[in-house]
Amino acid sequence: MTRWPNHAEAWRAWRDALAGERMHHGWILAGKAGLGKRDFAVAAARELVAEPGVPQPPGDHPDIITLSYGPKDDKAERAAGEGKPFELARSIRIRQIRAMQKRLVTRPTLGSRRAIIIDPADDMEKAAANALLKSLEEPPGGTFFLLVTHRPSRLLPTIRSRCRTLRFPVLSERELAAMIADAGLPPDPQALAAADGSFGAALRFAEQDLAPVARAISGLLAGGDSGMTGRSELARLIGPRADRERMQAVLDLAQSLAARAARTADDPARRARLIDTHAALVQLAAEAPTANFDPSLLPFEIGTLLVAAAPASEPAHG
Repeated sequence: MTRWPNHAEAWRAWRDALAGERMHHGWILAGKAGLGKRDFAVAAARELVAEPGVPQPPGDHPDIITLSYGPKDDKAERAAGEGKPFELARSIRIRQIRAMQKRLVTRPTLGSRRAIIIDPADDMEKAAANALLKSLEEPPGGTFFLLVTHRPSRLLPTIRSRCRTLRFPVLSERELAAMIADAGLPPDPQALAAADGSFGAALRFAEQDLAPVARAISGLLAGGDSGMTGRSELARLIGPRADRERMQAVLDLAQSLAARAARTADDPARRARLIDTHAALVQLAAEAPTANFDPSLLPFEIGTLLVAAAPASEPAHG
């Protein structure tokens, strides 16, 4: 189990509430991705449902229901049922919420409490969010909801108003370095800085050996690319046939480095270009999993977006 140094305050608030006379039925676990919110949700749910004298199973718990991305379509559903690899949906759907709600009409299996974890709750379809709202408005006795969210503003205001929020702070670079070392991976200062306090991001960057890619991205942001040398080098480092996981990690890294550069830019015009580049990278990351991009050309597209933010890309005047 990963040790999370940023969870101390959340545990204090959770356990104070658990020891109180009336435990709130809805909780939002808020913070950027990669801060261990799901680990917290699972451990907190196990504390919630445990009762003195009632043996608790070490693995899956019958009174903890977890909803996340399910199979993408009927074909993926069949593959999942047959134990084969399947493609995940990109949202949590209403049928998942409906199936969960059907289970709420029965009593918990082992004790008097049941926990529902939804991760990530900010990726629920609108219909799913509206269906969940009904359960939050009239929660069955002994049922508690833990909504893991990376972007709380995407939740319905009516959902936010019915939940108590626990916020999870980002990790320091020193904490990230220690956690990466504990995972048996070499920490790279530039990759740790690019992770921007997220262990999930730092772990992906380390596992994918993206430190050289980070240096190439920073070079394009800072100095541009008068020819194609810098973009060609970025493409070489990413690889000619990078799989989806690696490409997504590269896009996350590029977004983080562009955002970091924008925060430290003194010149308003440069800051504006960096913000535009960050927005374009976000859009590209959203399109890449489903659009029919040529894998060998996608690194060049990333590089071109980075070059557009560089000082060397400014038009000459006078």
